Amino acid sequence: MDLRHIRQDYTNQSLNEEDCSKNPLEQFQQWMSAAIHAKVNEPTAMNLATIGEDNRPNSRIVLLKEITAEGLVFFSNYHSRKGRSLAYHPFGALTFFWPELERQVRIEGKIEQLNSTDSDEYFRSRPYTSRIGAWASQQSEVIPSKAELMKRATKFAAKYLLNVPRPPHWGGYLLTPDRFEFWQGRPSRLHDRIQYTLQNNQWIKQRLAP
Repeated sequence: MDLRHIRQDYTNQSLNEEDCSKNPLEQFQQWMSAAIHAKVNEPTAMNLATIGEDNRPNSRIVLLKEITAEGLVFFSNYHSRKGRSLAYHPFGALTFFWPELERQVRIEGKIEQLNSTDSDEYFRSRPYTSRIGAWASQQSEVIPSKAELMKRATKFAAKYLLNVPRPPHWGGYLLTPDRFEFWQGRPSRLHDRIQYTLQNNQWIKQRLAP
């Protein structure tokens, strides 16, 4: 398989510093709205990279669930591999890629557990089966078979016929950003890259070489 000649020239749009908001969270919300409006596939899917207890990076795709004035929110099992990584090293990096718009966003910052009230509120909004799944799945642990997982799901469905409380090991995370990069694909690999860095509580906006 020869992958060397697979390439695409990006020509749809450009990105200029003067067109970007002073606040990167506002700029991100604009791009997210554009991605949703364009009906890109899984617009809220993001790659989350963390550093594990072995000091090696690991990453996975998770879903963004909220944008607040403080940062970006996602949910997970606190005992999962990502949860253990974040307990060990509470920093992470997010990457959104929307190929239909020829855009990418990278966001870095500190990640902390969301407060229990907000985690409870979101958990109640999930479908019943997803709430049962949060109890049934010992996320990232080795299991003997799929049958064992289904057995646990049946067990918790019988236990919580109507009201499913949030498991104590499951909840939200908030990434408080200190760096953003907005990438717009351009012809000849001369891409537009606008970076925001937080310095002395102020956002500094700069252009990066592609």
